[in-house]
Amino acid sequence: MSKRIFRRIGFAAMAGAALALSGCATPFKADVARFQTQLPAPQGQSFTVESSNPALQGGIEFNQYANLVAGELTRYGYRPAAPGESADMIVRLDYGIDKGRERVVSSPGFGDPWYGGWGPGWYRPMIVRGPGGRRYVYGYRDPFMWGGFGPSWGYNDVTSYTVYTSGLQLQINRAADGYRLFEGRAEAQSRDNNLQTIVPNLIEAMFTGFPGNSGEQVRITVAPPERG
Repeated sequence: MSKRIFRRIGFAAMAGAALALSGCATPFKADVARFQTQLPAPQGQSFTVESSNPALQGGIEFNQYANLVAGELTRYGYRPAAPGESADMIVRLDYGIDKGRERVVSSPGFGDPWYGGWGPGWYRPMIVRGPGGRRYVYGYRDPFMWGGFGPSWGYNDVTSYTVYTSGLQLQINRAADGYRLFEGRAEAQSRDNNLQTIVPNLIEAMFTGFPGNSGEQVRITVAPPERG
C-alpha cells in the first residue's frame, strides 16, 4: 500500500470527508478535488496508465484499477496507446487506505429530521443521470452521516465501529516534457477496508463530471447498483 497518498490526508478534515456506511444498498460518498492547466480537449490523444508506486507497477490488482481508469478516459474521447506507440499523455495512479480509527455514535431518539432542520449548508441531494445510465447524487453536509441533530433529539443507544479513510490520486502529464496537465484526489471514509470495492468507487467519483472546474472541491455520491 502506498504511503505517499496519506501525506496529503487532511483534505478529509478540511472538506469533511464522506462516510460510506457498509451495506450493499448504501451510496458511496467521496470528496473530490480536481485541478487542470492545459488538459487538451479529447481528440483521440493516446495515453498510458502507470503506478506512482513502482512496487505496484505491473501487478494484477493495479492493472485491474488501471483498466478502469483507461475505460473512463476512453469514454471521454482519449485512447490507450497501442503497443510500441509513444503515448501523448502519461497517467499516474496512486491509492491507499489507512489502518482505521474507532468512532462512537449515539443513536437518535424521538424527533423528525425533516421538521427539525439541519443548520447552515444543508440541502436535499439531487439525483442526476450519469453516463451509461448510472445515477449520481450531489449533496452537502449529510445529517445522517455527520450528526447535527437539534437539541430536541434524545439518544437511546451508544455504539462504536471502525472507520477507514481511503484516498486516490490521479495525475496526467504531457509525455513530451512531463508538464502537468491535470491532477485530482478523491477521499472517502467507510466501515469497509476492502480496496477491491473502494478503489473502483473512488475512480468512478473522480471521473464524474471529469475534468470538472479547476480548484473546485465537490462531494460526489455514487449510487449503489439498482437491483433487478
